[in-house]
Amino acid sequence: MELYPSLVDRLKTQHEALPIIIANTNKSAMELNPAPGKWSIKDNIAHLAKYQPLFIERMHKIMDDDGLAFERYSADLDPEFPTWQIRETEELLIQISSDRKLIQALITGLQPEQLSRTGIHPKYGKLTIVDWTEFFLLHEAHHLFTVFQLVRG
Repeated sequence: MELYPSLVDRLKTQHEALPIIIANTNKSAMELNPAPGKWSIKDNIAHLAKYQPLFIERMHKIMDDDGLAFERYSADLDPEFPTWQIRETEELLIQISSDRKLIQALITGLQPEQLSRTGIHPKYGKLTIVDWTEFFLLHEAHHLFTVFQLVRG
């Protein structure tokens, strides 16, 4: 299995849209919950920052145990998530960039046979590391779009 160019490009740069999207947003707007039970702009950013280390951990687990099953991650059920929500936005953006370099190095450094290793997603079933990476990027894109909507809404 091989990585395809658009996956590598998005892995390298997709997250860089976030500071641009929120560039002219004041702190109160960043922390405003749009509706009861809905995340603010900052909560979405905190979720992206918190999820990256989990993704790294999962990829290492797949490397150690091909075919391992994972539970669905829910930030709302994660006891550590509130500590991410109170971090400053700039700190979260720095963490995202730092962890992304680790993810990019990890994924692009794998051999084709390693990229074929699998983990079981509770909804989508058996996913290769390439599939997990695509899922990771699509999940991130969803939150980037949500942030865009909240900024422009």
